[in-house]
Amino acid sequence: MKIVLAEKVSPATLAVFESEPGGQIVTHDQVKNGLAAEISDADGLVVRSAVQVDDSLLAAAPKLRVIGRAGVGVDNIDADAATRRGIVVMNTPGANAIAVAELTLGMMLALARQLPKANATMHAGKWEKKSLQGAELRGKKLGVLGLGRIGLEVTRRARSFGMEVIGHDPFVSASIARENAIQLVSTNELFRETDYLTLHVGLTPQTSGIINAVSLALMKKGVRIVNCARGELIVEEALAEALKIGHVGGAALDVFHKEPLKDSPFFEMENVILTPHIAGSTAEAQEAVGVQIALQVREYLKLGVVQNAVNLPSLSHEEYLELAPYITLADRLGSFLGQFPEGSLESVHLSYNGRIAEGKTDLIRNSAIEGILGHAEGVNRINAASVAEERGIRIHEEKKASTNGGAGNVLKLTIHTRAGDVVGSGTVLHGTSARLLSLNGIDIEAPLEGRVLTIRNQDVPGVIGRVGTILGEHDINIANFALGRAGRDHHLPKGTALAVVQVDGEVTEAVLKALRGVEAITEVHVASLGEKLQPVSVE
Repeated sequence: MKIVLAEKVSPATLAVFESEPGGQIVTHDQVKNGLAAEISDADGLVVRSAVQVDDSLLAAAPKLRVIGRAGVGVDNIDADAATRRGIVVMNTPGANAIAVAELTLGMMLALARQLPKANATMHAGKWEKKSLQGAELRGKKLGVLGLGRIGLEVTRRARSFGMEVIGHDPFVSASIARENAIQLVSTNELFRETDYLTLHVGLTPQTSGIINAVSLALMKKGVRIVNCARGELIVEEALAEALKIGHVGGAALDVFHKEPLKDSPFFEMENVILTPHIAGSTAEAQEAVGVQIALQVREYLKLGVVQNAVNLPSLSHEEYLELAPYITLADRLGSFLGQFPEGSLESVHLSYNGRIAEGKTDLIRNSAIEGILGHAEGVNRINAASVAEERGIRIHEEKKASTNGGAGNVLKLTIHTRAGDVVGSGTVLHGTSARLLSLNGIDIEAPLEGRVLTIRNQDVPGVIGRVGTILGEHDINIANFALGRAGRDHHLPKGTALAVVQVDGEVTEAVLKALRGVEAITEVHVASLGEKLQPVSVE
């Protein structure tokens, strides 16, 4: 068993590999003739962020079985190429959760007690005790946006300070929230009620710029905001203005739109704490990342145990090619349906009909869950089911090997929340085209691709014309327009109609506002499918 450590690792990481008898370990400083030559007979490869693992490099490694990324992001690894070659790609999500959570609490304490100003004045030889009266965290309401690993770690620590915690994450069940003494609320309630707001969500079209002039205006005067997640979550100009006028009492920022930060309105603001993206930069976190990836790679090579993979290694190349269109269908159907639910997600039911029910459906299942949990932090096609379990979301599967007429292979998804169910089915046509077949009991065939508008309306004359006119007025071309009606046996009121409209170009807020303004239209949603973007819900 040969493992190449292409970048520098800690002694503890190296010790994990060296503890395995009979293994050959090649460290980064022992690579003499280039990485491609060194991995030609390697079983495992471990990288951090500097080494680019592309298809051409993988072509030189016919024996390679696993790539371990000591960290979270895998942008430097061609995971699709690895999947095609049967190579597992693993990362280490959550290994730095404690580090980020601790810095978040440290930021809150620093804001509450004016620690940067106290330190600066003391170093300047001043004794400004009277001007440095602070506030306690005890009794304050903490709003946590995003309740993944980091958000929950922040919550646990905040409770020890006597804080009341409210949170928003549509992909965390009510039971997990209860176990952690978190009151689940809507985003607007979160913004209105919180004394301290901390952000722990991934970057998606739905979360990009979520802290903006509108959301800031909802917040209490004097609210303090901490961001150790993604810089793009905040519209920096809007936050700077809110700080300047005193509506926001303080901010602590570890991440920014452009890094390194060289020009910022925050530089001259005493009530803003700035740190250079160091939330996960502790010796313990870096050690934990290295040791964790070493253990994962070793266990896979020894026992075939897969942990934190970003692809699926259990399919042959032929099986992968056969299932690939349905993997895409599952992701897009999950993303499409994931925009509709209201309330906490409780369970997901998957029903496979036809030939796909006879094969390995793990990747189809995980791809659907990944699509549904589109804006949850760190979800991928391998860990999706475990993330769902971690969040208290039950997953049910049903397989029927044959169908009576209609599409030969049909995937049906049911998303159950406290507010009700969202049900949709889809298939693959012509071998590559993902198609919607039904939504909430209404038969409607439409492509699951590109920018898609879903419009529910009263079944009265003139609606289609108004939709077309509004889109035309905003220079948006209609690529496909599918219609469906609620049948007599459906739970929707008779006279309800549904339109799924595939459009070219971006659907702006102005377009959505105009559509919502049509009297007969009751609901509008927009999703981006077949891209890295996740769906955006508009009520």
